[in-house]
Amino acid sequence: MSLDPETERQISELSHDPRPLIVLDVDDVVLEFIRPFPRFLDERGFTLKLGDFRLAGNISNRESGEVLDRAAVRQLVEEFFDIQAEWQTVTEGAAEVLHDLDAQAEIVMLTAMPHRFREIRRNHLDALGLAYPLLTVEMEKGPAIARLRGESERPVAFVDDQPRNLVSAHEYVPDAHLFHLMADNSLRKFLPAPEPYFNVVEDWREAKPLIVNRLGL
Repeated sequence: MSLDPETERQISELSHDPRPLIVLDVDDVVLEFIRPFPRFLDERGFTLKLGDFRLAGNISNRESGEVLDRAAVRQLVEEFFDIQAEWQTVTEGAAEVLHDLDAQAEIVMLTAMPHRFREIRRNHLDALGLAYPLLTVEMEKGPAIARLRGESERPVAFVDDQPRNLVSAHEYVPDAHLFHLMADNSLRKFLPAPEPYFNVVEDWREAKPLIVNRLGL
């Protein structure tokens, strides 16, 4: 199992918790991303026109029409993360559902972003009243979820908007309950048919009773 050493260090700082485990992606699961990001781009003279489920290849200079390469897109995303508190709000229903589940389960947020942005995101989430443990990962998420679960057989739920992350979780924690939730469901048209082991949910209101049932809360 290949686990990012920095993510391993972050996990080691958590106290042992035997309760059922809920692992949450952040962007477009807990915090809005795909709605505010185009406005951020617009202020900088760029346009996002999605033709598929990725940013690279879909962002262009508004004046020249030049499509940005992957490195330029990465730089813009990192600029966005630097000032995320100015742009990102809580996904509808997330705060209320997590508040209700907090007493019954261990909730951990697992966000795919460079580790250097962890403190910025931590401060933003705290300001929004989402003071759940936050882990950053620069590699696939499955090994981190397996490490979070530990040696126990406690039930695990994992919520993410990226199918590849759910597939990774299934590979390393085959009995995890996987929930595909997207802040903007219009993007589903760009995705292939979901895997049979995904629980596809439209929003947090639909997700809550399923998570409660699957984890036996």
